Formats: sequence, C-alpha cells, structure tokens
Amino acid sequence: MSRFRGIWQASLNATKKALTWNVDDWIPPAEKYIFNFSSKEELKKWHLYSDAEFGGLSSASLEIKDDANKSSGVFSGNLSRDVTEGTKWNITRSGFCGMRSKKFDGFIDLEAYDTIALRIKGDGRCYISTIYTENWVNSPGQMEDNSWQSFVFVPKDNWYIAKIPLDHYLPTWRGNVIEAKLEMNPSRILGMSLSVNADGGVPGANSGPGDFKLEIDWIKALRTQ
Repeated sequence: MSRFRGIWQASLNATKKALTWNVDDWIPPAEKYIFNFSSKEELKKWHLYSDAEFGGLSSASLEIKDDANKSSGVFSGNLSRDVTEGTKWNITRSGFCGMRSKKFDGFIDLEAYDTIALRIKGDGRCYISTIYTENWVNSPGQMEDNSWQSFVFVPKDNWYIAKIPLDHYLPTWRGNVIEAKLEMNPSRILGMSLSVNADGGVPGANSGPGDFKLEIDWIKALRTQ
C-alpha cells in the first residue's frame, strides 16, 4: 500500500469511528467522587486549622472510624471563645475550627456538574462547606484563592446526604460575604474545606462553645439536571 493510500485509509477509518460514536460517550457520568473517607491514606489530603493559630483555644482532630467493615472520617474537637492571655495576635473573634484539603494537582473540573453532595452524620451544629477556586475575584496582587461558601446542616445522629447546588455557594472574603453579583468558575477548583463556628449558622442549629463532631463518608459532585 502506498504512503498516500495508507494516510487516506487511516483518515477514512477515523471518520467511520467518529460517525458511530454514541452520544452517551460525550456525557460525563452523573456523579463524580471528590473525596472518599475510607482510609487513613485519605486523611493525608487534608490539614486542620483553628483559632489556636491566632491565640484562640479551640482544638480539632480528624480521624478514621472503623465500624462494621465501613470506614468514615470523624472531624471533631472543641470550640472556645477564650483567647490565650497575653497573645501577640489582635484576634477579633475566636471559636472556629476547620479541615481544608490540600491543593489539587492542578485543578479539578466540575463544569459538567451542578451540585455538591456530602454523606454526613451531624451533631446538631451548622457547618460551612467552602469551595476554593482560582483567584480572579480578589484584587490584583492578592495571593488568596477565591472562596465560595454555603451552610451545611442535617439532623443529629443519623446519616444524611446533604445536597448543595453550586449556585447556592456565595463568594466570600475572610468569612464575609462579598456583596456583588459574581459567578463561580467550576472548571477551576483548587480545593475544599469544612468548618464550624461557635456562633452563627441556620435557625434551629446548635451553637455556642463546646464539643463538636461531624462524621463524613464521602463528598461527590452530582449532575441533577
């Protein structure tokens, strides 16, 4: 077979293959695992933070719980409004803890999805789900990622799947909502976090200083439409 005829045949075969593709081959799966808290190895993808970094007295831990051949993550600790006497930090508020994922290797693209789902067992407190995206909202020169936040609240002591539409996440800067009409870019997600505050939250949720505990099975992206 001549070189020209070989190129022509390869092109013809590729065209035939393209024409026989099913439309389903172009559609992403209906759900995508982002985090699965099934082993201690998964915990290496996260780090903890709290007001203790700034002179506060709150504390947190993240562990794996094994129960009847099923593992889950346990984010727990204690919230305190107190601050260390004589601290050098001019802390304006205390009583918060969080777990933040380490940055992804590049970005994860959730453009094809419209909802974040978390399978969790709560303690009656309200938690905050945060998505971090590439910085395009903050002022030039600021190195902080953009953050988008939504409350997460489920009834106490039972497993539930909490679903949060992506368009329910509000743009925030250092915990304060940005009063501007902005849209998240779900194709440039850098990381996520879950956090809890002693104050605030949704009506009916427990609040105040004291112990907290949130069990987490997985976090997924869903396509519901």
